[in-house]
Amino acid sequence: MRAYRLLTAEDTAAFCHKVTEALSKGWELHGSPAYAHDPATGTMRCAQAVIKDVEGEYDPEIRLGSL
Repeated sequence: MRAYRLLTAEDTAAFCHKVTEALSKGWELHGSPAYAHDPATGTMRCAQAVIKDVEGEYDPEIRLGSL
């Protein structure tokens, strides 16, 4: 099964650490990062899609962050 996650957070070092942690757990970058202004909070937000091939069948109850 190929798993997909979209990592998002405010534009801080914490976002970079979130992506780096996913990469260290075997996730791979998928596409380009996105960067946008959030007018509700007045902050910039980042997003990066990641994918990972894992054994087993898809289950909607799976916690993708634990893969």
